[in-house]
Amino acid sequence: MHPSKERRCRSGSSPVLSHKAEKLKMSSSKEAVGFIGVGLMGQGMASCLLAKGFPLTVMGHRNRKPVEELVAAGAKEAKTPKELASQATIIFLCVTGSAQVEAVLTGPDGIIAGAKPGTVVVDCSTSDPTVTVKLAAELEAKGLHLCDAPLGGTPAQATLGQLSTMVGASDEVFARIKPACEAWAQKVTHLGPVGDGHKMKLLNNFLSMGYGAIYAEALVLAQKIGITPQTFNSVLSGSRMDCGFYQTFMKYVLERDRDAHKFTLVNALKDVRYLEGVANAAGVPNPVGNAVKNVYASAVAAGRGDDYVPMISDWVAELNGVSLGKKG
Repeated sequence: MHPSKERRCRSGSSPVLSHKAEKLKMSSSKEAVGFIGVGLMGQGMASCLLAKGFPLTVMGHRNRKPVEELVAAGAKEAKTPKELASQATIIFLCVTGSAQVEAVLTGPDGIIAGAKPGTVVVDCSTSDPTVTVKLAAELEAKGLHLCDAPLGGTPAQATLGQLSTMVGASDEVFARIKPACEAWAQKVTHLGPVGDGHKMKLLNNFLSMGYGAIYAEALVLAQKIGITPQTFNSVLSGSRMDCGFYQTFMKYVLERDRDAHKFTLVNALKDVRYLEGVANAAGVPNPVGNAVKNVYASAVAAGRGDDYVPMISDWVAELNGVSLGKKG
């Protein structure tokens, strides 16, 4: 982890952080923050920013409820990314992926059109690192900054301020965003330059989505040969093969708790496809990655894209003519 170069000062003064051709400045008070994408993860993150005293402007999408709750708690609402950018110096994006990030950045109503020089855009989405690096260069040419800070954790952890984040940014930009990230994350790790956060996040999600596919296949095989999910869990739970992901996965399998791990299959497929692109660009064969991708692709193709990751077990069970538990 790179050491933070944030400089503290007495109230009323303004620290200066060097950055070659320009100087990044921040007030001794909290910077104004914008937040686009107040969905499953974003609403909790935004609420933590408010609780820690950051001036906050939000922009919603289709679901009005999170926006209304945040406004009631003290946030302001912007109707366009341009309007939001005019009111913030740090802007968090928590959207689906690279296409959505690019959409809110560009165009006559985009962030770039309304942002003040020196504004930092923090992409907390799971995005394609190649696109992230390209967009960062475009923003730098306009006097703006883009860094990546993808997330680790669940929506429940977001609400509690207990997420983790892996950041790709220059030292100076990292110092700017770290206090705001610490409002919603208990672990903020600076990995290196722009793009490194998204690279690491794709590796992380390859492991987690891979485990999901393996759990599903193992559970279905177990059921086929007379070992119930309950018996399976009695051996695995608490063993060396146990982990937090296993626990949320099995909470759905055993208790049919749909909300145990709220991450959709369509997003899982997006992430393993991004990983495939990274592997192709690096010239690394990824046969396991392709096998994992095909498990999720088959479920999404069958119309199950809005199901959550542990529900991949139901799809694999259906393909094999068994059921792992009561639906409902």
